Amino acid sequence: MSSRLNPYLTFDGDAREAMEFYQQVFGGTLRLNTYGESGMAGTPMAEKIMHGMLETPSGYTLMGADQHPDMPQQSGANYSVSLSGDDSDELRGYWEKLSANATVSVPLEKQMWGDVFGMCTDRFGIPWMVNISEPEA
Repeated sequence: MSSRLNPYLTFDGDAREAMEFYQQVFGGTLRLNTYGESGMAGTPMAEKIMHGMLETPSGYTLMGADQHPDMPQQSGANYSVSLSGDDSDELRGYWEKLSANATVSVPLEKQMWGDVFGMCTDRFGIPWMVNISEPEA
């Protein structure tokens, strides 16, 4: 997979409903992962969406999640631009440039789901997410 650039939307508890709606609008394959599947079973967040991804027949990719309670939802700031793929050199290069003079909220490092991931808000106030996955064999 080459790198891709797509919006990442954040919801206040209704990500499943929203992502299922977008699937009805655009068609395609929807994958949803809950917080419970990621180690938060038995908590109020267990059934909420930690990560959702809709890939459409037209080549669109839309990602979204329910906002974690430790990161309060801000209306009007409920989006990020996501860069993802398996080209580590390319994506690390983007990260270095985007995170320069930026506010880094999650350093670019290996995460519990196995990928290298980081989040920053660039000097223009745009929130970015970079996810580097292992190349598929």
